[in-house]
Amino acid sequence: MKAESLGSQGAAEDAGRGSRHLTSVVTGMATSDGAGVKLTRIIGQPALPDLDPFLMLDEFNSDDPKAYIAGFPDHPHRGFETVTYMLAGALRHRDNKGNVGLLGPGAMQWMTAGRGIVHSEMPEQRDGLMRGFQLWLNLPARDKLSPAHYRDVAAEDIPTVQLGDGLTARLLAGEIEGRRGAVETGATEPIYLDVIAEPSAMGALSVPFDHTAFLYPYEGEVTVGHGEAAKQLRRRQLGILSLGNRLDLAAGPSGARMLFAAAKPLREPIAKYGPFVMNTEAEIHQAIADFRAGRF
Repeated sequence: MKAESLGSQGAAEDAGRGSRHLTSVVTGMATSDGAGVKLTRIIGQPALPDLDPFLMLDEFNSDDPKAYIAGFPDHPHRGFETVTYMLAGALRHRDNKGNVGLLGPGAMQWMTAGRGIVHSEMPEQRDGLMRGFQLWLNLPARDKLSPAHYRDVAAEDIPTVQLGDGLTARLLAGEIEGRRGAVETGATEPIYLDVIAEPSAMGALSVPFDHTAFLYPYEGEVTVGHGEAAKQLRRRQLGILSLGNRLDLAAGPSGARMLFAAAKPLREPIAKYGPFVMNTEAEIHQAIADFRAGRF
């Protein structure tokens, strides 16, 4: 659950030993969800159905209210966690437990659906902009029927950590350089960063060796890896990373901004049906029956 900054000097001293490299690259596909919200699906599409324990990653980015204003009316979830991170605009959350929250620019919501919740996520106008991400993170079998709960985190409550010269990160989850992120949660021990790199900035991150990890530049481009294994990752390309205990990064001449996520794989069977993610088909049928009977 801990990540540490090694900085550019540490990167040079360690000659790439244990450095993660890109194993494959996936480009997101345009789609729509909810009541017609236009978005880009990166994880959860045919080219990358899942990346244990990550189930889905969506990017939404529009200055056209018609592309998102209908939002995501009431819908259920069971068996996993959703992490919504806003860059621009606002999203109002309501659920069948009586909770209401409003996410503004830079804010995050971490919701554990557990045994079941019904909620809505509706955009609210902020200068016509709507930009952000939603990540789905699987729960282990033992936690899939845990009580539902969530936490809204204001932008000012997300710590920023210096990773090296010109390289900083908003620490959404996990721990880095002894600092705890906005959220610490669960058996998958997630690390989730929004990394901001100035032009040509370089640095390295220490991460748990066997965590599943990916990098997604949503602005600019970045070179990933060390030495001959280094490869470039462009905007809106998701890079799946090899195992390793460090990640070397070098931003392009225009700088970059990117999501980095790492978590412990569950290595459990997955049964999916829309907003339900369980371990067996029988559990999916039970989830549907429970939802229809109003037991969420």
